[in-house]
Amino acid sequence: MRLFVAVTPSEEAVEDLDGLLAPRREAGAFRWSDPGQWHLTLAFLPDVADRRLDDLGDRLARAAGRRTSFELALAGGGAFPNPARARVLWAGLRAEESARTELDRLATGARAAANRAGAAPEGARFRAHLTLARLGRPAEVGRWVRLLDGYAGPAWAVDEIALIASHLGEGPRNRPRHEVLDRFPLAP
Repeated sequence: MRLFVAVTPSEEAVEDLDGLLAPRREAGAFRWSDPGQWHLTLAFLPDVADRRLDDLGDRLARAAGRRTSFELALAGGGAFPNPARARVLWAGLRAEESARTELDRLATGARAAANRAGAAPEGARFRAHLTLARLGRPAEVGRWVRLLDGYAGPAWAVDEIALIASHLGEGPRNRPRHEVLDRFPLAP
C-alpha cells in the first residue's frame, strides 16, 4: 500500500484558502491538488505491506499520544525548488515557536513509528508545507508566490494525525484518491 501520515487542516482553513485560489486557478496552467485532499505530510510511506498495518497503527497511536495539541494556520507560500523554475507551488504555515516544535516532533515520531513497524518512510527531512499545485515542466511562478505571501488564513487546533492511503489513478482526472484509514489523537 502507498500511505502517508498527515495533519489535515480544518474545513474552515481549507475553505478560506480555496476561496483565494478558486477564481485564479484558470490563470495558472498547473495540476491543482483537490482542496478536499489537502494535508501536511509528516511521513510518506511508499510501499507498506498489509501485514504491517496493525503494528503501524499501534505505533502511530503511541507517537501521537506523546505530543500535545497545538494551533496552526496556513499562511504565505512558495515554490520548489524555487519560484524561477518551479515544479511545485505550496502554502506555508504560521505558528508559534512551541507549535512548530510540536509539529517537528510529531513528524519525527511518525517517521520513527513507521520505521519500527517495517514501513520505511521516504524522503528527506520534514519541511512543513501544503502542496497546492504541480507543474508539468519548470516555470516561473513569482506572481503566485507574491499572492500567497500576502495570505494569512484562520488558525485551527491540530489535535490528531491521520494515516491515509493514496490510491493512484483512482481519483478525478486519473489523480490519486485519498482514503483515511485511521486517526490518532494527540494529548490534550
